[in-house]
Amino acid sequence: MNKVILMGRLTRDPEVRYTQTSNTLVASFSLAVNRRFVRQGEERQADFINIVAWGKLGEFCSKYFKKGQQVGIVGRIQTRTWDDDQGQKHYVTEVVAEEAYFADSKRDADSTSANFDATFGTMPSTGASTNSDFEISSGDDLPF
Repeated sequence: MNKVILMGRLTRDPEVRYTQTSNTLVASFSLAVNRRFVRQGEERQADFINIVAWGKLGEFCSKYFKKGQQVGIVGRIQTRTWDDDQGQKHYVTEVVAEEAYFADSKRDADSTSANFDATFGTMPSTGASTNSDFEISSGDDLPF
């Protein structure tokens, strides 16, 4: 099984590009994910994880995610290699996002993006998923 769950802060705004063959949107960004343990007398360390999000999820990330925001990503690890023009081999390990969520508290989100609501409307609270199985309308009866 190849499943990754990360929570961290965006180190930069997502960068958008399109594939040459099918013109599919792909957003790339990086998350600073704090390590769980801190050695006594040292500062907390973080790992910087590269993330790619394709299609609608990539569009969502590019539109709503900004540098410094805390987000949650669910996806899978992918490795790839290629040779550059000089024949040098390059290796990349990245997370391909399958789900993306806002993880800031409401107060943090208000302070880091004060003009967000004025510009884009209300921020979605549950994030986005590329494979939603159902929708709940306001008229549905819920068992809780």
